[in-house]
Amino acid sequence: MIPLLSDTAPFPPVERALRSPNGLLAAGGSLAPQRLLDAYRHGIFPWFNEGDPILWWSPDPRMVLFPGEFKVSRSLRKTLRKKIYEIRTDTAFEQVMLACSAPRKGQAGTWISEAMIAAYLHLHRMGLAHSVEAWHEGELAGGLYGIGLGRMFYGESMFSRKPDASKIALAHLAAQLRRWNFGMIDCQMNTPHLASLGACEIPRAEFIWRLRELVQHHDMAGRWQFDREPDA
Repeated sequence: MIPLLSDTAPFPPVERALRSPNGLLAAGGSLAPQRLLDAYRHGIFPWFNEGDPILWWSPDPRMVLFPGEFKVSRSLRKTLRKKIYEIRTDTAFEQVMLACSAPRKGQAGTWISEAMIAAYLHLHRMGLAHSVEAWHEGELAGGLYGIGLGRMFYGESMFSRKPDASKIALAHLAAQLRRWNFGMIDCQMNTPHLASLGACEIPRAEFIWRLRELVQHHDMAGRWQFDREPDA
C-alpha cells in the first residue's frame, strides 16, 4: 500500500517506494509549484495518466546522464558540424510540451495532460522550467523540456519531427550544463535510447546523495542562454 497524500502532507521517505511497480511512492496531493519543487528536491517526480490520481515516483535504480558523458556518435557528430538546426532556449516552451504530449507510435494516450502542461508552464514563468528547441527553416523540429534546480537538471520529455533533432537539442544542453558545472541530468527511467546517448543507472541512494549537494546551489532562475556550440 502507498499513502494517499493531502495537498500539504510531507512526502514519505523515498526508501518506502514500492519495488513493484518500481518506485511508486505515494498518490494524491496537487501539482502546485511549491509541491512540485519540493518533490524534485527530494528525488520524486509525478507520472500518471489523465483522469487518474496524481502518482509520485522515485525508482531504484535511477537513470541519469552526467553532462560530460553524453555520447556523440559519428553520425550525430556529422549532423552537428552541418549545423542543420538552429538551437533556441525558452522561446517555445508550451509548444515543446504540446509536441511531447502527442501520442507516440504504439501508444493510445499520453501522461502529459492539460493539468501537467499548466503546472509546468507555471514553473516556466518562474524561470525554473526550460525548453531546448531545435528549429529548421523557421519550424520547430524537435526539443526537450525539464526543470533546473541548483546545479541539477531534471529531464522530463523530448520529441523529434526531423532526424536527430532531439539528440541535437540534448547535445547542446549537456555541453552547456557541463560549462555551468551541473552535476546530473535526471532521466528517471531506463530506456535503450537514453543508454545509447550515455545515460546510465545508479542506485537510488547514490542519486539522492548527489542530489542533496547539487540542489544546494543557487537556482539559475530566468531565461537560459547557451554560450556556444558543443564540441563536434
